[in-house]
Amino acid sequence: MYLDSEKKQELFAKYGKSNTDTGSPEAQIALFSYRISHLTEHLKLNKKDYSTERSLKMLVGKRRRLLNYLKDRDIERYRSIIKELGIRK
Repeated sequence: MYLDSEKKQELFAKYGKSNTDTGSPEAQIALFSYRISHLTEHLKLNKKDYSTERSLKMLVGKRRRLLNYLKDRDIERYRSIIKELGIRK
């Protein structure tokens, strides 16, 4: 499986406050970004997989809402997570 518990712990440790910090916006954005990159690669090979395409669009929307929330609350945290993950608006 592409996303096991060890990979989640690694993402949470790198972008969250600790490896058990699953609720911070930075940790969730990092997790969504990892899943988005995986689904994007899947769709490059399987162009007619419309259910995965819908899932990808929903994930991008969730990540965008979290980024907007973070931008409204703390612009410095927003800028740092954007820079670390290489996300563009």
